[in-house]
Amino acid sequence: MVSKALAKYIRISSKRMQPITRIVRGKRVGEALFILAGLNKRGAKVLKTVIESALANAKRVPDKTYTDDKLYISRLTVDQGPSLKRFRAMSMGRAGTIRKRTSHVRVELDLLPGAQPAKKERKEKVLKKKLVKQGA
Repeated sequence: MVSKALAKYIRISSKRMQPITRIVRGKRVGEALFILAGLNKRGAKVLKTVIESALANAKRVPDKTYTDDKLYISRLTVDQGPSLKRFRAMSMGRAGTIRKRTSHVRVELDLLPGAQPAKKERKEKVLKKKLVKQGA
């Protein structure tokens, strides 16, 4: 695992997110982002931002450069979050419970088999000496 990202308490049910995750699971990051951009589903936008966040986390790794063509989605899970409970008036003066379901999305990225990350070139820091003012 190179990097991971987690989005919690997303206001969409995990049941609606599952078909979207099946489409992009195991794909390269660039390919998955391309697929999600063309998908006309509400959960696709959420999943795209989580994958972009995991890619940004991978790019922050010191001493190594990861690009989206060398990374793939190794693990993608959508778990059920807590439900928000709302009430609606029903017949005979009753109140019916409506559950507004939430979900947690977790994405893990890994290197493609046989791919090696490029080494980052370190910039040498130039130390500036403080000018010491001699007393007069």
